[in-house]
Amino acid sequence: MSVPTTVRVQADPFDPGAEATAFHAAAGPAGAVVTFTGVVRDVAGGLIAMEIEHYPGMTERAIADMAATATARWDLTGALVIHRHGRLTPGEPIMMVATAARHRAEAFAAAEFLMDWLKSRAPFWKKEVTAAGAAWVAARPEDEVALTRW
Repeated sequence: MSVPTTVRVQADPFDPGAEATAFHAAAGPAGAVVTFTGVVRDVAGGLIAMEIEHYPGMTERAIADMAATATARWDLTGALVIHRHGRLTPGEPIMMVATAARHRAEAFAAAEFLMDWLKSRAPFWKKEVTAAGAAWVAARPEDEVALTRW
């Protein structure tokens, strides 16, 4: 059976509540729906914006492969991944993952898997812009460690 999977890479803002409602309505015979929304955060203070770049086509394929892996590994009835690019300011939603399954364990595990893989392997390049200038965001060792559980 084909699992409804949606992957969107977009510059436009999205409404996490509306996306969750639409996903839930299309999730089929789910007993559990898990959603996660990542928000641009100002970790060190002084962040003006986060600029996210990607290669169209390549990014969507990479994320679709991650979603396919999740749907093959867990008994999902649906999966959704949205990731923004362009210039975003602190507090704006940057990404969303939603998974649906008959049971909560599968929905939670698949969502965590997708979040970990998106953080470490999705081909996005992020630049933090502050009053002092701009700097590319380096990969974090703890994000690589998170992949080892999968």
